[in-house]
Amino acid sequence: MDQSESEIREVEETNSKSELQPLLETHNPSSNSKSVKTKVPEIEIHLFRQGKGPIDVFKSSLGGWDQDQLEVRDILDKYGFKSVFAFKPDSGRGVPIRFNPRNGRSILTYRDGAEIFIDGEPKDSLIKPVTRIIFGVAIITILITFLSRDSQGWMKKLNITGNFPPWILACVVIVFTRSRKRTKDLLKKYGW
Repeated sequence: MDQSESEIREVEETNSKSELQPLLETHNPSSNSKSVKTKVPEIEIHLFRQGKGPIDVFKSSLGGWDQDQLEVRDILDKYGFKSVFAFKPDSGRGVPIRFNPRNGRSILTYRDGAEIFIDGEPKDSLIKPVTRIIFGVAIITILITFLSRDSQGWMKKLNITGNFPPWILACVVIVFTRSRKRTKDLLKKYGW
């Protein structure tokens, strides 16, 4: 019985000591501690904007589980691009660089120390096309009202008479010209 009591006391003593000690002991950094510094994989990026540049040359760290994916969303946000493409200064744009929408990392992998060329497409400004459309509609409406035969009394206090108001015609003209411009770019792309 003496032996079991001594075992209980030893356990009690160790429990009381462990309660007094902090959970995580702080070690002195100079006392035989080893630290390992790992090199974060990086690539050098030459960044172009619509084929012009380079506007910036910088090193970017690779991310992901294997640390071999480019942080595409960070580049898009920093430089105001809506998309980025693989790029060769001699031949121009290549394929778009796709990225995962959840984490913003490229789907393709890169090796440490690689040097890549990227071409970015800037985001479209909403102010420019909206003001152009409004300005175009206003000018075409004014031209139609001055050229129509029944424009006396400034269209009779803006109560437009007739079956076809001029502002609708102005909108149709604007939509037609914008769609023609887009299809012209599409036809030029396919060699017409």
